[in-house]
Amino acid sequence: MDKSTTCCFTGHRPDKLPWGEDETDPRCLALKQRLAAALEDIYRDGVRHFICGMARGADLYFAEAVLALRTRLPGVTLECACPCETQAHSWPAEEQARYQNILERCDYETMVQQRYDRFCMMRRNRYMVDHASHILTVYNGVPQGGTAQTLQYAIRKGLLVHPIPLEEKHEHTHAHLLCPLRQPPHRPAAGGGTLGHRLLV
Repeated sequence: MDKSTTCCFTGHRPDKLPWGEDETDPRCLALKQRLAAALEDIYRDGVRHFICGMARGADLYFAEAVLALRTRLPGVTLECACPCETQAHSWPAEEQARYQNILERCDYETMVQQRYDRFCMMRRNRYMVDHASHILTVYNGVPQGGTAQTLQYAIRKGLLVHPIPLEEKHEHTHAHLLCPLRQPPHRPAAGGGTLGHRLLV
């Protein structure tokens, strides 16, 4: 895939979202609307390929939003970058079914490694950043954890950051947290069913 037209995503799991598991919460519904709008904006900038790490919470919101975008606009592809084969094995049954449904509908599935170890999530995150020029993020501003580490890595690698406020009233707070980490100037990008499945390790 062309890196210049690729966007990856990082965001929080349910335990770090204000509404937890309750996706009927108005704040969650509003976030999903902002996410859909951000994807359309990035599409207009020339991005066509989207990479998702497939964790619970915001990752799945992102994947489902990309699949919805694919039904409306031409050329959209979704890549599911899974850290290991057992990623969803301990999830609740409904979430496992949701995960599997996304995998069945994505265009590409990348398995970073077969077996779980304590570094597989980091390898998955770095794989996504290394293959993208944009990153879309739902981030609460706390400087610890996988989302913060992925965002910091993306900034070091020069990706264009597209922050989505977790809650609308915190929009300026999130911009303040991200702006000190200098972002690169915008670079204009070049112009159903899994098509590819690969194992990296």
